[in-house]
Amino acid sequence: MKILVNITILGFIILAGILHSCKKEELPILSTTSATNITATSASSGGNISSDGGAVVTARGVCWNTSQSPTTSDSKTEDGSGTGTFTSNLTGLIPGTSYYARAYATNSAGTAYGNEILFTSLGEAPSALTQPATNVTSTGATLNGTVNPSHLSTTVTFEYGTTTGYGSTATASQSPVTGSAITNVNADISGLTQGTTYHFRVKAANSLGTVYGSDLSLTTHDIPTVSTTAVTLILYNDATSGGNVTSDGGLTVNVRGVCWNTTGSPTVSDNKTNDSSGTGEYTSSVTGLTPNTTYYVRAYATNIVGTAYGNQLSFTTPPEVITDIDDNSYNTIIIGNQVWMKENLSVTHYNDGTPIPLVTDNTEWRDLTTPGYCWYNNDRDTYGDTYGALYNWYAVNTGKLCPDGWHVPTDAEWTILTDYLGGDDIAGGKLKETGTVHWTSPNTGATNESGFTARPGGYRGSVGNFVLIGTHGIWWSSSVYNTAAAWRRGMIYDSSNILRMGTDKDYGFSVRCLRD
Repeated sequence: MKILVNITILGFIILAGILHSCKKEELPILSTTSATNITATSASSGGNISSDGGAVVTARGVCWNTSQSPTTSDSKTEDGSGTGTFTSNLTGLIPGTSYYARAYATNSAGTAYGNEILFTSLGEAPSALTQPATNVTSTGATLNGTVNPSHLSTTVTFEYGTTTGYGSTATASQSPVTGSAITNVNADISGLTQGTTYHFRVKAANSLGTVYGSDLSLTTHDIPTVSTTAVTLILYNDATSGGNVTSDGGLTVNVRGVCWNTTGSPTVSDNKTNDSSGTGEYTSSVTGLTPNTTYYVRAYATNIVGTAYGNQLSFTTPPEVITDIDDNSYNTIIIGNQVWMKENLSVTHYNDGTPIPLVTDNTEWRDLTTPGYCWYNNDRDTYGDTYGALYNWYAVNTGKLCPDGWHVPTDAEWTILTDYLGGDDIAGGKLKETGTVHWTSPNTGATNESGFTARPGGYRGSVGNFVLIGTHGIWWSSSVYNTAAAWRRGMIYDSSNILRMGTDKDYGFSVRCLRD
């Protein structure tokens, strides 16, 4: 019985061996892990081998390609053997490229593949934006921009030049830039020409492309732009000029004024004024002048780049003071190309020493057909120093009222004066003394910008009466209007006009003398 049992057991063992030797080996069973840690040139994946198929797994990893269904004939990792999970590092990727990947496992039955996954490596052409320039000076600037390198090492430069053809290049201080963040970039440039406009743009280049920011421009700082104001109110020792700063050159004008000398091309090393700062028009007082001297004047304006000068003008100061035969003194003033007395004539003798007849009686004045003079209201003490004397035209016609080298202006010479001041409609205001000390209010339009300082001395009528002091100023010309009258000019307290009329020669008017 014991022998029979042993035979039976042996038979089962033999049968089991036969059955085992007939079992078929199969491919492993596995899955692919999703891609992670993706960069421009690498990624992580892997797999999980859940069955070795009945045979030892001798190789495993991940294979990939840019087309579907990659195999171990394509790029692959080798990540040991056996079953279970494993991790694979995929390297050598091309930036910005889509890849298909599968885990694989190999045993004696062959190679099995997990499910296919798709991922894209990071990276693309960069983006770039040009930003306004800063730190602009007369010869340099800082060029600015922003760049996103899009995960790839990106070279950054700036192109610049006087046209959109550029022509010059500067490398950004931050070049090359990496990562995926927007990065501020800049480059300092020098050697520029002052007062010149330059175009510039940022350029970014990586392995996937080159891009350019938009074109911007900058203008280097310059000296200011200034013009010289016409010289006016020219007296024997001072005059008025000024300037107009139309551009500060991109920087604050910290000082401006006029400069002058007697040789030409004056600079701030010569005599000068200091008339505040900034742009726009300004007025300057040119002082300390010498009589009968020609001067040259230019406006100037200074910023930190340097000093600019306006156009050069010249003028000649009149004599310091002229005196008549009676030793009365008169200031003089240049208006345009004419030199005028600044006060009314007060002389009582002709320039040859002969007395001018003083006529105080009304009836005698009325009947005069010969030279005569008087004081307003026959009161020299009250009116003489302020308004001068009143002369009939017969005295003017002698040609001997004014000092030697001077004369009573003709009608045409009065017209030259009024035309220079803008015409009859406004010249009166520019000739009248300002204020209401002498002129009756409102003294319309009075600016005295000519410096003529006309005062309202009134006049003496043809019947000998004295009228209109404070409201009217009237001056003779030496020109005949007709046989009974001569030309004269007049100004009124309530008008800016100057009136040109012919008036009977027996009236008594003021006289101004003009240099020959």
